[in-house]
Amino acid sequence: MSPWPRQPLAVTRQVGCKGSKFSEICPVNAPLRSDADPRLEDFPYRLSDNVRFADLDPNHHVNNAVYATYFETGRVSLMKDRSYGLMPDGVAWIMVRLDIHFRAELRWPGTIEMGLGVVKFGRTSVTFDQVVFSEGKCVASARSVSVLLDEATRKPTPLTPEILANLQRWMRRG
Repeated sequence: MSPWPRQPLAVTRQVGCKGSKFSEICPVNAPLRSDADPRLEDFPYRLSDNVRFADLDPNHHVNNAVYATYFETGRVSLMKDRSYGLMPDGVAWIMVRLDIHFRAELRWPGTIEMGLGVVKFGRTSVTFDQVVFSEGKCVASARSVSVLLDEATRKPTPLTPEILANLQRWMRRG
């Protein structure tokens, strides 16, 4: 459980919420369920890394921007490893979305375990769930979307049957 309160965000809407009057404050997202806590074993692609002193901010914990680098390390390590068959000649992967949920503080020194699992395929994209664990606890999770790009045209290109088949082993469990 995160040490920070899990309260829904609220905004003032100009057009009123369902069942409410104009300009009332209305909830935007539902509160997270306790069963939404990820388990590392549900992520088939895993790697470990160290928390670096340079990852810290003035509050002496890992800076929020560093988590994007941790998640990038997981994605790039998987996608660029030619032995997995996810990078045929003439294509590249680009990230188009990254949504991070910060769950707990992470401090130095320490080690982290990162996990990644495929959750969805689009015509030209793959959606991943990713996690960072420290001492058995999930400190951050993310959902990212990567698009396959034709290197010559720089336009999205459809996932090939080969890439789809090679990604199957990395489907998230649970």
